[in-house]
Amino acid sequence: MRVFYGGTFDPVHCGHLHIARNARDHLAAVISLMPAADPPHRAAPGASAEHRARMLDLAVAGEQDLLVDRRELLRDTPSYSVDTLRGIRAQYGMQAPVALLIGADSLAGLPQWKDWQALFELTHFVVAARPGVDLDRHLSAPLLTMLDGRWTDSVTDLEAAPAGRVLCLPNRLHPGSATGIRERIAAGEPWRELVPAPVAEYIVQHRLYVKRPGSPASL
Repeated sequence: MRVFYGGTFDPVHCGHLHIARNARDHLAAVISLMPAADPPHRAAPGASAEHRARMLDLAVAGEQDLLVDRRELLRDTPSYSVDTLRGIRAQYGMQAPVALLIGADSLAGLPQWKDWQALFELTHFVVAARPGVDLDRHLSAPLLTMLDGRWTDSVTDLEAAPAGRVLCLPNRLHPGSATGIRERIAAGEPWRELVPAPVAEYIVQHRLYVKRPGSPASL
């Protein structure tokens, strides 16, 4: 089974790695981390796509079965998951089991995604718990209808079909968020323990997320 973990990773932090490692071990699969491209027609919200991808390279260096997939950075059009998954299907075929690793907050917001119903024909979903998101209370009626009969707790179910199932990943919640880390850096507060050490060095070296040009990053 091929598993893809998309996101801005702005920056990649220890929580991201915890989810990726847990998915790798629970699913016995290679996890491809896909950084999103820079948004078109406006500046990147934090670090550029290339910086974010390089930080991912550093974060997964030496990690077994964690890879960086730059496919979304190679497109010059808005990056929608349905288009990415169609590209993955063009590469691997319609019968290969494919899963998208997402947070519980992303699952709750799925009806806002482009062509969201079509996603279930293209991929399984592996859902990681997120702080403050209770799936019993946060799923809309249309999404609940779509999810009916799709839930499974069996990895074998995912491997036996190309798409269409939803599995909740058993994972311990991890403190920290990319937004919080950016805010800590901008405010000069401690942050380094929240990201892998090589990523922290990269952030400092390239003066990422500082509040003003020329202001020092917190060490």
